[in-house]
Amino acid sequence: KSNCSASLGGANLAEDHKALILKLNPSENCTWTVERSENKSIRIIFSYIQLDPDGSCESENIEVFDGTSTSGPLLGKVCSENDYVPVFESSFNTLTFQILTDSATIQRSVFIFYYFFSPGISIPNCGGYLDTLEGSFTSPNYPKPHPELAYCVWHIQVEKGYKIKLNFKEIFLEIDDHCRFDFVAVYDGSSTSSGLIGKVCGRITPTFESSSDSLTVVLSTDYANSYRGFSASYTSIYAENINTTSLTCSSDKMRVIINKSYLESFNYNENDLQLNDPTCRPKLSNVVEFSIPLDGCGTIKKVEDQSITYTNIITFSASQTSKVITRQKQLQIIVKCEMEHNSTVEIMYIAEDDVIQNQNALGKYNTTMALFESNSFEKIILESPYYVDLNQTLFVQVSLHTSDPNLVVFLDTCRASPTSDFASPTYDLIKSGCSRDETCKVYPLFGHYGRFQFNAFKFLRSLSSVYLQCKVLICDSSDHQSRCNQGCLSRRKRDISSYKWMTDSIIGPIRLKRDRSASGNSGFQHQTHAEETRNQPFNSLHLFSFMVLALNVVIVVTIIVRHFVNQRADYKYQKLQDH
Repeated sequence: KSNCSASLGGANLAEDHKALILKLNPSENCTWTVERSENKSIRIIFSYIQLDPDGSCESENIEVFDGTSTSGPLLGKVCSENDYVPVFESSFNTLTFQILTDSATIQRSVFIFYYFFSPGISIPNCGGYLDTLEGSFTSPNYPKPHPELAYCVWHIQVEKGYKIKLNFKEIFLEIDDHCRFDFVAVYDGSSTSSGLIGKVCGRITPTFESSSDSLTVVLSTDYANSYRGFSASYTSIYAENINTTSLTCSSDKMRVIINKSYLESFNYNENDLQLNDPTCRPKLSNVVEFSIPLDGCGTIKKVEDQSITYTNIITFSASQTSKVITRQKQLQIIVKCEMEHNSTVEIMYIAEDDVIQNQNALGKYNTTMALFESNSFEKIILESPYYVDLNQTLFVQVSLHTSDPNLVVFLDTCRASPTSDFASPTYDLIKSGCSRDETCKVYPLFGHYGRFQFNAFKFLRSLSSVYLQCKVLICDSSDHQSRCNQGCLSRRKRDISSYKWMTDSIIGPIRLKRDRSASGNSGFQHQTHAEETRNQPFNSLHLFSFMVLALNVVIVVTIIVRHFVNQRADYKYQKLQDH
């Protein structure tokens, strides 16, 4: 039921643009509809809101709807605790907003500004994306007067590990105590709902600093009093405290961070640094950063004893080539990443004349496992949970994510279990590179992908869920004597526990269609982890998991049954008949 005071007079608004300054009473219930017969959308901005600070969002709020009434789609709700400047846009030429207040007797005030605009027509230099470590940007037309009815958004995104320092060289906007008319808003994150750092106007030169690697800047202007606008620049600040140097290794690059003060202690300038390939230059901020690809910038790859290492050297080019003597220490930084187990062993040697300093760290090898719809392995299965039919063919792919094109993935062992901890019983699908199930087909080596298929089954005396775990070996494709190129080794037992490139991937559960109502975990989970952490909780970085079951094929399985009877008498595996 509407209860709107006469001073407000909620009604239809048809102007092309309009500003509303509303003084609200207790227990208000007012509705306005903005409508105009133009093929345009409406932007509405609540640039100043003073509501009951102790009131709940349910009893005191402003709701904005897309269309001619409050029964249309809700675009958003504004409350006293909103930590941003609320802005909403309609899909067409009508918009409705409703204001509710509670019974508290306090001062309330709201400034609302709306205007019609054409979504397909943009103002030049109005917003954009900035992704370098440093840069600058200005309001449209700067230093000439900024355009009217502008809403510009700049997204600044720098590399992980950095934060952003934003400096306004000039802001010249309409002066107002609450910056209701023209303003610049700065948000601590990647969107305009990330958390407002500040809203400014008038003539000031403020500085802002983000808490992470992204920042959002908004310019909003009304229809009157246009001035110069603003000019801003930003720099990146490495957030972590690095005393000397830092090295991290991933599947596609080596990342080296060098403290500038550390270089200054040797009287070196960061501009004199170079890699094996001197054309690969570092990024400069408050630190020096080299992002070194594993297959570029002079990186040397070495395959030895089933181990792969990537090495590069950071040296200092002589600033004065005519020198024949020096009293500076000759500093050389040898960067080395060794791929081992499910991790990357990181080693950095810093050689100061005869002094060598070592730094070591650990990182994860980036592999994932997922199901696909067919043997083309083009369409990944995202359904969660994933229900299958008995005897349905499942297509599984393990992927290695790396920039090194000369690595291959080899499926050494894949096994199934009715439980995620892979306690007994388990059933081998692949062992030592050999298929152990008559429905299992292992695909030939194919670069960064290990692939196989099998028909769905279930464990007897267990819930109709199956988890899969694959042990994957990663080899250099040019090493024809590697374990990957040896393929199936069924005639002799091979111990691969000391093999340097191993990773485990887990997916599951897979569940039978007729068991949709069965109890148990219905989430779609996906995991890759080291062999030594197999019994730890699933890793959230792995994206897919699924639920399955059981076979319908009448086949004599004497060998397989005997295998499980010998391992554990009270569990058996059997083929299921077709219905």
